[in-house]
Amino acid sequence: MEKQGNIRISSENMMPIIKKWLYSEKDIFVREIVANAQDAITKYKKLTELGEAPAQEAYRITVTADPKAGTLTVEDNGIGMTEEEVEKYITQIAFSGAADFLEKYEKAGGEGIIGHFGLGFYSAYMVSDDIEIFTRSYREGAEAVHWQSDGNSTYTIGPCDKSTRGTKIVMHIAAAEKEFLKENTIRALLKKYCSFMPYEIYLNPKEGEESKPVNDTHPLYLKQPKECTDEEYKTFYRDTFSDFNEPLFWIHLNMEYPFRLKGILYFPKVRKQVELERGQVKLYCNQVYIADNIKEVIPEFLMLLNGVIDCPDIPLNVSRSFLQNDKQVQKIAKHITKKVADKLIELYKNDKERYESCWPDLATFVKFGCIKDEDFYKKVEDIIIYKNLAGEYRPVSSFYGEAVSEEDAKNGKEPQPVYYVSDENKQAQYIKMFRDAGLDAIYCDTYIDPHFLSYLEYKNPTRVRFLRIDADIDGALKENGEEDADLKAIFEKALEGRRVSVKTEALKDANVPAVINVSEFVRRMSEMHSFYRMGESPVDVTLIVNTSNRAVTALKEAPEEERGRGAEQIYYLALMNYRQLTPDELSAFVSTNVMLLEKYLKKSQDN
Repeated sequence: MEKQGNIRISSENMMPIIKKWLYSEKDIFVREIVANAQDAITKYKKLTELGEAPAQEAYRITVTADPKAGTLTVEDNGIGMTEEEVEKYITQIAFSGAADFLEKYEKAGGEGIIGHFGLGFYSAYMVSDDIEIFTRSYREGAEAVHWQSDGNSTYTIGPCDKSTRGTKIVMHIAAAEKEFLKENTIRALLKKYCSFMPYEIYLNPKEGEESKPVNDTHPLYLKQPKECTDEEYKTFYRDTFSDFNEPLFWIHLNMEYPFRLKGILYFPKVRKQVELERGQVKLYCNQVYIADNIKEVIPEFLMLLNGVIDCPDIPLNVSRSFLQNDKQVQKIAKHITKKVADKLIELYKNDKERYESCWPDLATFVKFGCIKDEDFYKKVEDIIIYKNLAGEYRPVSSFYGEAVSEEDAKNGKEPQPVYYVSDENKQAQYIKMFRDAGLDAIYCDTYIDPHFLSYLEYKNPTRVRFLRIDADIDGALKENGEEDADLKAIFEKALEGRRVSVKTEALKDANVPAVINVSEFVRRMSEMHSFYRMGESPVDVTLIVNTSNRAVTALKEAPEEERGRGAEQIYYLALMNYRQLTPDELSAFVSTNVMLLEKYLKKSQDN
């Protein structure tokens, strides 16, 4: 005999809140209903282990989408419920079936049960007009129960003719949500949320035909690392992340104390710097998908990786989607960071050649990690490498000079500079000058380098300062000598009205007529403005005129009109090695070149 009742909740307004606000995405109901089925099987399996129920040959969850009937059904052969339990766990939302079960069997262990059956069940009302439950308890002599409600705080409950143990949830999908009746849609959601659930899940199995489960009940990350082959790791990566580029390497996490944690983190290959985007680290709890890239568990910089992490000890709220603020979570995050650092250090020490070959793909990740996580920086600071002008990788700290004492620093003394190249093509002239002078520099070719160099300066204020190779020549490329006032006057007159100051120096390389220098501080500020889209700020440059160059010294003997043109051409030549000329600058440069060529050819003919 059926009876009616009211769903007991603390407020009449609770149901709309649950349906609309407890979950951020509608499709999450698939995870909740299937996860509840998994919980029901886990409970029954535990009872069989305790000798309180007969063993089951095969546990399974069946999902059936029926567009004609307008229903989506999830059925399990788990513990089932009596009428009293349905009343308690479905109609009294404040209670949790899992919590009650764990309390009873906590001494025996209740691993694998994370669902709050009441609230998780009600997520189905986000897409359903009406829901029916058909259930039969494992208890001997228990009667099958039918429960039905349209989600408006009333329900009916009574006996039914279900003959097998377990629970069947029948969701009558709303007209506006018919997408959830398509087999392809449900298959994609099962892959997203239920890929690694521990019991086989079948979608629309055909009677008399052999069906394959849609999930992998023994995912690779649950195995011991020594049991896994490289090919298995690569296959798991392709299948999980749909990336057919092989990962550089991976870290297999496997620990039981002080908390349980299993997983695999993959370092993806970066084909281009612009493709370095956020990765996908999937978080699971007892093989139930929680979410991607949860910042409380996965440090921000590790989100550049791809991976799977399963941690049964993470404290979840009732929607399984959000973590409670917990010290355990912080410990988990720190442990994951430590394992990543340990793997990098191990690779550097044991296979430096491979580490160096991977470095172009690792560099941005490691540098970003250092900036974001000081503990990570402390662990890996000695394995941060840069290539020098000879093409050799060396730890960046090996380029540092003697530390400046605190007393000297107070008096304005700066550490010995480390020169760097940010654009090998644009700075080719400076690179040649450095090589010819027997000087060294490091190549910085990732977009994060400007920020990272500043970070290194901040962390090592008495040991290092970085100067771009075109930022300063004092003590590096010049010979001793006095300034040539006449040459300086010629260039200042020719360049009057431009944002350029003039210095004359005797450079070691006599073949270079002039170079452009920009203050490191001014240029960094300009780049910062550009990076944060604040607009490019104009930069004042310094033209270093080389008094050792014959073309430069010849200007002093040239007619006054030709002095100006010659000085301007030398300025443009230096500018071309610093940046691309503007259209007006290029036009003036070409025009003057043509004129000088005509005069040279005419003079040759006259001779």
